[in-house]
Amino acid sequence: QVQLVESGGGLVQAGGSLRLSCAATGSTFSFYTMTWFRQSPGKEREFVADISGSGAYTGYADSVKGRFTISRDNAKNTVYLQMNSLKPEDTAVYYCAQYKVPYGSSRLPDNFDSWGQGTQVTVSS
Repeated sequence: QVQLVESGGGLVQAGGSLRLSCAATGSTFSFYTMTWFRQSPGKEREFVADISGSGAYTGYADSVKGRFTISRDNAKNTVYLQMNSLKPEDTAVYYCAQYKVPYGSSRLPDNFDSWGQGTQVTVSS
């Protein structure tokens, strides 16, 4: 099973930026779509962004489109989430996840079985 470790969270003022990283173990990283989710207290985990194994295809939730950018470096087994123009409603624990089969993808958390421990992002107003 792949191990995923997120980093880069923190406290930032509204309008600020953060870059999250997610490092993965294993030699087949480039075969898998990587996805960022987030979860706020009392809310369900929600899709934020995903990126195909090659990096050629990306997708975003409407709430972050134009502000967040997902990218990956397959040589480093790492996926990133650049978050700009942050809003208080972006406050959440952010998780990266690897889809369970190569070359597949989903935006439903229940379809993932490999998760990182999460990193807290807090945006103050």
